[in-house]
This record gives sequence, C-alpha cells and structure tokens, in this order.
Amino acid sequence: MNTNRMSEGINSSRRRLLGTVAMSVAAGELFTRSSGFAQYGNGGREDPPATKVATNTSFGQLKQIDAGALNIGYGEVGSVNGPAVVLLHGWPYDIHSYVDVAPLLAAAGYRVIVPYLRGFGTTHFLSDGTFRNGQQSAVALDTIALMDALKIQRAIIAGFDWGARSADIIAALWPERCKALVSVSGYLIPIQNSNKAPLPPKAELQWWYQYYFATERGRAGYHEYRRDFAKLIWQIASPNWTFDDATFNRSAAAFDNSDHVAIVIHNYRWRLGLAEGESKYNKFEEELGQGAAIGVPTITLEGDANGAPHADPGSYANKFSGRYQHRIIAGGIGHNLPQEAPQAFAQAVIDVDAY
Repeated sequence: MNTNRMSEGINSSRRRLLGTVAMSVAAGELFTRSSGFAQYGNGGREDPPATKVATNTSFGQLKQIDAGALNIGYGEVGSVNGPAVVLLHGWPYDIHSYVDVAPLLAAAGYRVIVPYLRGFGTTHFLSDGTFRNGQQSAVALDTIALMDALKIQRAIIAGFDWGARSADIIAALWPERCKALVSVSGYLIPIQNSNKAPLPPKAELQWWYQYYFATERGRAGYHEYRRDFAKLIWQIASPNWTFDDATFNRSAAAFDNSDHVAIVIHNYRWRLGLAEGESKYNKFEEELGQGAAIGVPTITLEGDANGAPHADPGSYANKFSGRYQHRIIAGGIGHNLPQEAPQAFAQAVIDVDAY
C-alpha cells in the first residue's frame, strides 16, 4: 500500500473524529503549558452535546498472551499497523470502560489495546507460587511486559483510577515507551510515606474503604460482597451516571477472577504501609517516592461531577514538565470518565498525539 495515501486516510479519519467530538470538551476550566508558558483561562462553560454512551457492548473475541508473570487478557481493535494506544482501566471497573472509546480511536487509524489488569477478568498468573502483589510499580510493569510481548516499542498510554496511576508511572520512569499520556485526575503517583500522614476528618471519610480493607473483616467482606461493593463505589464516584444492570454486570464479571480480592487488598494495604511489597521493585518505588516528574506530552482530564477523591488540578500541574493541558469535562461526568464521556476521552488521545 502507498504509505503516503495510507497516512492521508488516517489523518482524514482523525479530522472527521475531531470535528464530530470537539464540542464534547467543555471549557469549564483549562490549564495549558507549552514551552514553559502557563496560561489559565475561563473560556466560558458550554453544554456539550448529548454523549451517546453504551453504544457498544463488547470487544468481541478477547486475546490472551504471556507477558512477564501473567497471561494477560485484552481486547484489540483497529489496524495492527496503526500507531498504538494502550487504555488502562481502574478499580472497581474493567475493560468495558473503554468499549465506546476504542472504536472511535480505531476509526481514527489507531491500534487500540485494552488489557485486563492483574486480578481482573481473564488475566491470570502463570504460577501459583507468584506473590499476588498489588503495589503500584508491579502493576505498571505489567503494561511494559504486555508491550514487549506484543512488540510495541512505544505507545500513547491513557487511563483512569488505577490505570491512570500506571500510565503516570510508565511516563515518569520509562518515557521512551510512552509517546504521550492521557490521565484522568492528573498525577496519581502516591508517596508511600506521605500516605501514612493523617488527613482532616472530612478527607479521611472519602477513603473509608481503604481503612475497611486494612482489616480482616474488610477482606472477608469484600470477598463476599464484591459486586455490591463495586456497585456502591460506582454510585458514589459517578453520582449522575445512570448505568443499567447489563452495563454493571458486564464489568462485574471481571471481579470473579480468583486473584481479584488478593490484589485489591494488597494494593490498598501496601499504600498505607501495612503490607510489604517485593524488593525487586524497591528502586522504582524509591524514584517514585522522590516525586518523579513527567516530561512526555500530557492531557489530564476531570469530570465535573467526580465523586471519588481527587486533587485540585493546580496541585499537580507542576509535575508535568512537557507540553501539558488540563480539561474539565462538563455535563455531570463522574469518575469513570471514558465510559461516561467516551467522545471527550477519545478526543484527548487524538489531541495529545498531535502535540
């Protein structure tokens, strides 16, 4: 195929998508930085067009591949020759957070990879003897292992919740593997020692489940009631999202993974310093603990009705040393931003690729 003609076709598809979804990003708050220049602007708040969500229900036949310590299940759409985009989900969610984002990006010419994180869906450990580690650098390195297995040297990496944290870590520690970054709720790399410091009571209340998981009662409760637990988190984190039972049940099936509870409990206990990680990750955690900056082109996103704990964007803007923009997505959008506003999320991926 003529490469110039193929490139023109991809660019044309991207322009069509840009024209279709540009109004999905409401300019409620905008922060941009380019070449060291920072500008805040109000821009006025616009009501975005009605976002058509839940158009798609599956990724079709999932794929499996051995990658590092895991056999990773993932959805893939788009041309295998297109530029790679890796989309990372959070907790308690799954790959269906991107079921409407992925086709938009595929139509724009991208190769889109959407993996189940460790402890979710069809991803499983290759050995029964492997420690079920949920610490942040271990989870992030799963994506590097997946890219290696798929022979993807460099990709745009985008995510929310746990997925945004992994995306941030990859961009900070392995920028040669990350062409650009889209991160919901900004810079989500916690410093473990800082997590031990108390917060004001109102802030602590938002993290109630973290303390619940620190107890054996909490572990047992999550094991027994994981679907009820997940639905409650969805409702709190996205108070205006009227998801139906079919939408929830598609994702909830991912929590039946035999390692799910172990990974979730270890993740939250490790964050509070109540569980040990593995020494082979110490050097990465030490670097992250120094507040590693991110230099790749980045767009951070926030829904205007995010009910989950999240920082003010001004508090993390200086963590991004490259070209950077922050967007508030209006319209009652909560924590699961890619599923609630798929067009705006896809738009951010396309825009950051052009930086």
